[in-house]
Amino acid sequence: MAIKIALSGAAGNIGYALLPLLASGYVFGSNAIELRLLEIPQAVGSLTGTKMELMDCSFPCLTDVIITTDPLVAFNNADVIILVGGMPRRKGMARKDLIQANTKIFSSMGQAIQSVASPNVKVLVVANPANTNCLVALTEASRIPTKNFCALTYLDHQRAKGQIAARLGVSANCIKNVTIWGNHSETQFPDAFSDGYCVAKDGTKVPLSELLANDTDWVTTDFIYDVQNRGKAVIEARGLSSAMSAAQATADCIRKWLVAGTETGETISMAVYNDQGYYGVKEGIVFSFPCECRNGEWFVKEGLQLSDFSRNKLEETEAELLEEMDGAHELIGIPPVKIRTVSMSTCSSGLSLAATATENDEMSVCLTSRM
Repeated sequence: MAIKIALSGAAGNIGYALLPLLASGYVFGSNAIELRLLEIPQAVGSLTGTKMELMDCSFPCLTDVIITTDPLVAFNNADVIILVGGMPRRKGMARKDLIQANTKIFSSMGQAIQSVASPNVKVLVVANPANTNCLVALTEASRIPTKNFCALTYLDHQRAKGQIAARLGVSANCIKNVTIWGNHSETQFPDAFSDGYCVAKDGTKVPLSELLANDTDWVTTDFIYDVQNRGKAVIEARGLSSAMSAAQATADCIRKWLVAGTETGETISMAVYNDQGYYGVKEGIVFSFPCECRNGEWFVKEGLQLSDFSRNKLEETEAELLEEMDGAHELIGIPPVKIRTVSMSTCSSGLSLAATATENDEMSVCLTSRM
């Protein structure tokens, strides 16, 4: 039976770059894939051309491509939902205005998920402000376990790895367990030292705190700033927001989360619903933590020793998320989400595919989110 994948904002630049990764088997291996592409009416023509290209690629795993403007059609019994469509931040727009516009959009997305999606659906939110958009959606989708939602901070995670690799003159694949804490915004805390290491040629894991011991000024200043502002730098250089890297990070996050899992001892950054008060962060917000992935589930890695500097950074990004949460909940007139916990057997989506894996201002008014 085909895995039903719904993608909102499918006609945008991120969607265009992501669709081949989903259809080719890169993410879900040899499993059959059915794509549901959700867009606003004005973008259906463009999306029809994209469907033609998908057909022309003759992907062996792709069984069907459905184009729709109705989230109830796109999300009907969906196994995976990727929410890329949203209102991007326009020139002169305050972040509060961005949150209000997207709260309306993601409230409707959450209601549609609540109504028709598979009870085991897994939802990845890409559109910004991703953490709070994710919180709004999971709040509305009250029958879906909160553990089945995630907001994308894996792009920031990969950006951090790239910066450190360039600094050390090694491959980015050698850099492991950097962590993005908090919000996908300029308050995020890219953390190289708490758990990061580099895999040497002989397989030895060398802590980044040792390799960068004489470079702590860079780690605590320019490195943090550059990762926090990488999306802005891409826009300034390219004239467009990140699309290729955002799509790749989305595909890799889903693959790690639902298919391959993380390697032994490896963590990736995922913005997840904090129902346990991990690392002293207030419960009830979507916050990026170091996560391990096994059998289609994420688990926050606990017990890391954080410096006073790190804890101050966590408090800064936590404060922003609490402010965003208050604004979103006030706008849609509902109290903060109640923690929804389920047993592990119930919470499992049934979508762990490791065994088969191979390597109107509504919805997406603008088709690309600023990443």
